Amino acid sequence: MESAKLFDRAKKVIPGGVNSPVRAFNYVGGTPVYMVSGTGSKVTTADGATLTDYCGSWGPLILGHSRPEVVEAIRAAALEGTSFGACTPREVTMAELICELVPSIEMVRLVNSGTEAVMTALRLARGYTGRSKILKFDGCYHGHTDSMLVSAGSGLLTGGISSSAGVSAGTSAETFVVPYNDLNAVAALFKSHGKDIAAIIVEPVVGNMGLVVPADGYLKGLRDIATKNGALLIFDEVITGFRLASTTYGNIIGVTPDLTCLGKIIGGGMPIGAVGGKGDIMRQLAPLGKVYQAGTLSGNPVAVAAGLVMLNILKKENPYAGMTEKCNRLADGLQAAAKTAGVSLCCSRFGGMFTPFFCTGPVNNLAEAKHADTKAHAAFFHGMLKAGVYLPPAQFEAAFVSAAHSDADIDDFIKSAQAALISQ
Repeated sequence: MESAKLFDRAKKVIPGGVNSPVRAFNYVGGTPVYMVSGTGSKVTTADGATLTDYCGSWGPLILGHSRPEVVEAIRAAALEGTSFGACTPREVTMAELICELVPSIEMVRLVNSGTEAVMTALRLARGYTGRSKILKFDGCYHGHTDSMLVSAGSGLLTGGISSSAGVSAGTSAETFVVPYNDLNAVAALFKSHGKDIAAIIVEPVVGNMGLVVPADGYLKGLRDIATKNGALLIFDEVITGFRLASTTYGNIIGVTPDLTCLGKIIGGGMPIGAVGGKGDIMRQLAPLGKVYQAGTLSGNPVAVAAGLVMLNILKKENPYAGMTEKCNRLADGLQAAAKTAGVSLCCSRFGGMFTPFFCTGPVNNLAEAKHADTKAHAAFFHGMLKAGVYLPPAQFEAAFVSAAHSDADIDDFIKSAQAALISQ
């Protein structure tokens, strides 16, 4: 198998053979699949297999692979120049479009990744408030910046503990961690440490402990607590920005964060990130303010060209209702198949996002997600892969239905799931 050969070569020159850990198949076992091309909802592997893709590069390919207009925008921009390290007209157009589509964003700074967007937002929050500590939620992932690589400590009112070697105890202590969907824990923490907390950062809809949806009133509750205590509220919408509508989730529900982090979809499949928010906060960034941030490739002309086309297509075509309908049908069919097979499964779904948890559910936080049977998930993953369906190779990740998925794709998914679950 060509993928196995490639992985053997990769392990000699790349740590673990992969350039991002979740690609290593450690959570499901086996050898990573190497992709060589993609069109619409399909990918072709180095082994010559054609798979229906529900990973979608972990979210950005909302229009499917190789959408012609996006590809042409990339080609045309690359011919003009792949990088200048200087200002380009499309940067201005992109910033204007983001501000138009997301009213809570008055100014925006383009960066190169979601991780960089979060890093900038946290530094900005600390610089603006003069406070040092951050509150995040157990199981929410905000990239690999040091202060976000923490998990819950021994008590709710203690700082987090490092979840990665190389992160100092002092850095970990600057981040508080409480369970997602628990406003009482947030209130208790602010009662004891509110004067030290610069910001609350949260995935408004979580995609990184598997898909977990916010409880009714939860995000508004976070907004109220942050406002009452003089802290900023940061929505990490690197996944959800433009995934659920042609705007952010915060805008959909009418909860206004102070800062929003974006990525994935706004690059049309190319590397990009952005942080935006209220003008008085954003003006603290250099060169206007004292909070420093820079990047040679920020606002890269190829990535911005791809993202502009992507956002304008989403604005024009508005594919969201169709994706939601297909995702709901997929999730309902999957749960029905599990019931017939006698397998405990709860398929969380929201818009065009879904996660099959192999437990009774519903799943509201990381502790409940950890009750899922990861061995059953691994068996299901490989059963679906054998049937020609590619899912995220980890229980605790969201999968995605794109605008390119057809009714036939959904029918095939359900049929393949029925066979995979019965065989378990």
